[in-house]
Amino acid sequence: MALSDIRRVLISDSLAPACAHILRSQGGIEVTETPGLSPQELLSQIKDYDGLIVRSATKVTSDVLTAGTRLKVVGRAGTGVDNVDVEAASKRGIIVMNTPTGNSLSAAELTCGLILSLSRQIPQAAASMKNGKWDRKKYMGSELHGKTLGILGLGRIGKEVAIRMQSFQMKTIGYDPIIPPEVTAEFGVQQFPLDEIWAQCDYITVHTPLLPSTTGLINDAAFSKCRRGVQVINCARGGIIDEAALLRALESGQCGGAGLDVFTEEPPRDRALIEHPLVVSLPHLGASTHEAQNRCGEEIALQIVDLVKERALVGAVNAPALTKAFSSETKPWIKLGEALGRLLHSLLPQVNGEIQVTTTGGALKNYGSFLCSAVAIGLLQNADKKVNLVNACFFAQEVGIQVTSRYSSDSAESRLEVSGGGLSLLGGLSGDTPCLIQIGSSPFRSSVSLKGTLLVWTGETNLPKLVEVLASAASQLQTFHVSSGYSVAEVSAPLSDVSALGSCLQIALPA
Repeated sequence: MALSDIRRVLISDSLAPACAHILRSQGGIEVTETPGLSPQELLSQIKDYDGLIVRSATKVTSDVLTAGTRLKVVGRAGTGVDNVDVEAASKRGIIVMNTPTGNSLSAAELTCGLILSLSRQIPQAAASMKNGKWDRKKYMGSELHGKTLGILGLGRIGKEVAIRMQSFQMKTIGYDPIIPPEVTAEFGVQQFPLDEIWAQCDYITVHTPLLPSTTGLINDAAFSKCRRGVQVINCARGGIIDEAALLRALESGQCGGAGLDVFTEEPPRDRALIEHPLVVSLPHLGASTHEAQNRCGEEIALQIVDLVKERALVGAVNAPALTKAFSSETKPWIKLGEALGRLLHSLLPQVNGEIQVTTTGGALKNYGSFLCSAVAIGLLQNADKKVNLVNACFFAQEVGIQVTSRYSSDSAESRLEVSGGGLSLLGGLSGDTPCLIQIGSSPFRSSVSLKGTLLVWTGETNLPKLVEVLASAASQLQTFHVSSGYSVAEVSAPLSDVSALGSCLQIALPA
């Protein structure tokens, strides 16, 4: 069943009404909204749905994904997918989507608010006033003008924070291992190696995902390199700042204040940080604006509608290579990749090791990743698993097949070559029809349509005998192709027995 065959969707967290409305009106999808399901209730209900949409409350565990035998997509209406077992979803061929832009502005604005709150101790002074005090001297603050803000993570949210804080004449520097320095320079952020960031900053804010490499990113060692009194902000994910190290730095005066919207445990049972007088703490409000919630709900619904309509795949966390795989231009090439994979598997049933996918022609320059998945589907045609573009390469690796891609500029023609086990297959398109051009070093006089039922021989075949066998099986010869090493016949119906034709392979391809 196709990834785009999504008929019923369950929304298990509270979302803006626009989400369900868009799914129903634009996608023709049946929607059930049941926020607040217990884990057991979710396990019992998920089997009836093709899609699941959540915010952060629902935990999409491996057990949920296993119980969701119809699931094809899990949509997270927000940025982080910490509450989704992405690896388990990938193994089951389930697309995990997020809405990376939906709450960017809200999270950036909250970060800026915390920076302002720290510089002037606004929440503490307001609380003091409510307690009947007038502590003008106690809450002496500092200006942001001329101060240096270090931004760790310069994606959408980091960029928006930089732009806003520059209006206070703050100097913005940063670090990002992926985004090139010339890109961040365009929005006013000079990048430095991480070890050179610490000593320059008056304020440090983090905007990275929570990964093994970012867990405890700001720790005792980092604080020891910082200016005394540095202030830190985390509106990203709990755990990026080592909470125990932060508490030690606050108590020693090495850290002059912290703005925390996220915690390692939520809600936190250890309240030492929350109750510290130099900490401004919030209950994970980064995306908690009406605008962000509407935007995230609308975006995830539109992304799923685009998938259902096979217009595009947007926001796929575990299948980024497939973002181009749903356009009308790419679908015939996916069919070709799968057909060549099937053909190679039929000719070499025990093939394993490395399978090389080579593309030529400018149009295919960036197609290699998802064409690897398409070829892997063909190679795994007899696998007893639900194989699709999301998980095909993973399952191929499990059986000892490594599918890799390369682009060659040797030819201007758009061609796809699949090679492995000492054999290569060269294919292309005739219109939108996948075609076989060459097996090994043997080109065909005219290309072979890769659809329906094919009969393949090594060398030449007895054509009169073929016609006789086809007639007795009520099948017809549609095309016949010969190269110096192979013969291929396209027939109208499969044969129950091909033994009368000698060393003949019968291969069933999608129509």
